[in-house]
Amino acid sequence: MIPFELTILGAGSALPTIHRSATSQFLHYNGQNMLIDCAEGTQIRLQQLKISAMKLDRIFISHLHGDHYFGLIGLINSMHLNSRIKPLKLFGPPELINIIQLMLQASDTSLNFPINFKPLAGFEKQKIDEDEQLQYFSFPVKHRIPAWGFLIKEKPRRNIDPEFIEKYNPNHQQLQAIQQGEDFIDASNARISNAEIIQLSSDQRAYAFCADTAYHEPIVDYIKGVSLLYHEATFMQDLQVLASKTLHSTTVDAANIANKSRAKQLLIGHFSSRYKDLNPLLAEARSIFSNTQIAVDGLKVVI
Repeated sequence: MIPFELTILGAGSALPTIHRSATSQFLHYNGQNMLIDCAEGTQIRLQQLKISAMKLDRIFISHLHGDHYFGLIGLINSMHLNSRIKPLKLFGPPELINIIQLMLQASDTSLNFPINFKPLAGFEKQKIDEDEQLQYFSFPVKHRIPAWGFLIKEKPRRNIDPEFIEKYNPNHQQLQAIQQGEDFIDASNARISNAEIIQLSSDQRAYAFCADTAYHEPIVDYIKGVSLLYHEATFMQDLQVLASKTLHSTTVDAANIANKSRAKQLLIGHFSSRYKDLNPLLAEARSIFSNTQIAVDGLKVVI
């Protein structure tokens, strides 16, 4: 199976602690390397986990609270100092590019590599990028400032019908042509359309990232059936009033979104620094959605 792996670089909330860095995640899919949010200290966590920042293809920034992007300019500058020339795709709130440009201008820095910036916008799910293997979506969440979640989803795989292979025994060159969308001409010169030969998979894996948000049911429609859902759970349910006031979620909120979206697995994070022991948060979420895990720094999850 094609590797699809998530590594938690930081799973804390606004105040980093000795044991929990603020939000940042590394996502790898068959040669594609992505960073989701980039809190202060992210590049140190990458080094500790032996993940090369130079291989990053895309960076997604959910919103402009500092615990989600204060590490970005440092990471960009380190890429520059390490002579990166490969373009970097960056997705984030519209104001983000102005912040980066101001910092670079103030330090008289001219990057060795281009940043291809795509501003996030809109009040519904939008496709923001795609490549041969994946589709990338953003969707709005509910927070004190404009904020977005992300969905990274496999494209349907093109599988050649085994019965066709058994009947016609195509050679390697013909198989390649079929995978590229061409029809097949058999020994009698009859044409078999590509649509008759190719079967599209229906079991695509997907990862959804829902950072900093109050309980927001429209999210359910954006992420239905997702393989792995990361949803913030800053507080336990006894602090629901505080969660509502700050537009954050509780463990129960996260578990309910996972249930309603029919997610296969839930990963909760963005924990308030008041919690030293995370087991009660895990137990509370599991009481509603049993297949829940705690996001801890350094955790790797195979999707």
